[in-house]
Amino acid sequence: MHEEEPKLRRIEQASGDLDPARASLGDANSIIVRAVSDEPPERSGRPSSRAAGVGWGLAAIAAGVFFGLGLFTFAYGDGAAYLQDDPSGCANCHVMQEHHDAWQKSSHARVATCNDCHLRHDFLGKWLTKADNGFFHSLAFTTGAFPDPIRIKPRNRRVAQDACLGCHAQHVYAVLPAVEGDEALLCAHCHGDVGHAQR
Repeated sequence: MHEEEPKLRRIEQASGDLDPARASLGDANSIIVRAVSDEPPERSGRPSSRAAGVGWGLAAIAAGVFFGLGLFTFAYGDGAAYLQDDPSGCANCHVMQEHHDAWQKSSHARVATCNDCHLRHDFLGKWLTKADNGFFHSLAFTTGAFPDPIRIKPRNRRVAQDACLGCHAQHVYAVLPAVEGDEALLCAHCHGDVGHAQR
């Protein structure tokens, strides 16, 4: 009986504000459950506003650091040069200087720029390829994680092949595969020094 007395007192105190004339069974049950239970009230699954504020603050700091490093890398690497069509912009990185020099000595130096051969010719494809190459080139040159001499990647080889076929379609039509989807011999297989002489 002694253990029940504090619970009864709590029930009496909790029900002190209850008007018996307007009380329903649900009100009484709610009071009893609150009074008998020693557990704190359940919290919703949402974090507190303070925890949410800290989370947003950390996310903002991380985004600021990421954006700041990207801006620094863009400025340090003269990233604006890559948005233009000037081949000297491609020679910003020292590993590209040899390729730039070889292009200047090639038969294509007077008729095609880096972008003519190494980017897609449609608007969206051009800028997607620029973004893709810009990101991965910046990453490789910043970290030093690239082979020396550099090698063209398969996706960029396809872009260059499509550029060759686009400009020289009337000359190469006869040697293209008869069945769509068949692989053609890469133009650079026989004409490797056309874009970059004496490499």
